[in-house]
Amino acid sequence: MLNTVVSLALVIGVAALTGFRPTAGFADWLAAAGLLVLLALAFTWLGIAFGLAAKTPAGANSSSLPLQFLPFVSSAFVPTDSMSSGLAWVAEHQPFTPIIDTLRGLLVGTPIGDSGYWAVGWCLALTVIGYAWSRALFNRDPSR
Repeated sequence: MLNTVVSLALVIGVAALTGFRPTAGFADWLAAAGLLVLLALAFTWLGIAFGLAAKTPAGANSSSLPLQFLPFVSSAFVPTDSMSSGLAWVAEHQPFTPIIDTLRGLLVGTPIGDSGYWAVGWCLALTVIGYAWSRALFNRDPSR
């Protein structure tokens, strides 16, 4: 978890060095940091579960790859209303779109609407799923 938070800080530093100039105030930065920590916690628990579910180290490494493609099918690069209807539906109903919209809104001042609630909800849901899945896998019969 600490590695993830340090990585996030490095990404923010590199973004600032390359010209990203957020207009966020202190409260907005605090909210963005809180959301990023929640997201890191969620993906830490999911990563633990994927690792426990895998039979080999290579399997543990590659089992979470589908999650890494979700940001590409979100509002990260283009607004969802400019996507085809099928792709827009997928983009609007997956975790990264509200998280990205909320972070963008907090840092550059665009309206976030109800995306903040959805983002926190997705992070909490993914955390609970990852934790429960990890517990179930950790407590399973070791002979399996």
